[in-house]
Amino acid sequence: MNRSDSQSRRRFLVGAAAVAASLPMVIRELGRPALAQDKDLPKLPLDNAQAKALAYIEDASKSTHPNFKPGSNCANCQFIQGPDGAAWRPCQLFPGYNVASDGWCSAWAKKA
Repeated sequence: MNRSDSQSRRRFLVGAAAVAASLPMVIRELGRPALAQDKDLPKLPLDNAQAKALAYIEDASKSTHPNFKPGSNCANCQFIQGPDGAAWRPCQLFPGYNVASDGWCSAWAKKA
């Protein structure tokens, strides 16, 4: 095994651990009704613990995360909610907050 394989495996395991650690919170929050209308929700603070754990960034084009895929952003993620085209929308992963449609986090999954 060469060094780059070891580093890639380590990066994957760290990312997987961050996602796994956030799953109980996500599952608990998925069952809750919306707290307020989308426009009333505050923007997700970058220092929010969940945002940090999932490497959330407001501008996907500036992401340096190893799991980032060009073209992926919150607007085309399966967890985004609210009307298409809105600059800030609620996300199932960050209950009580709006995320930037141009943003990205490590839990990004392509919208079906």
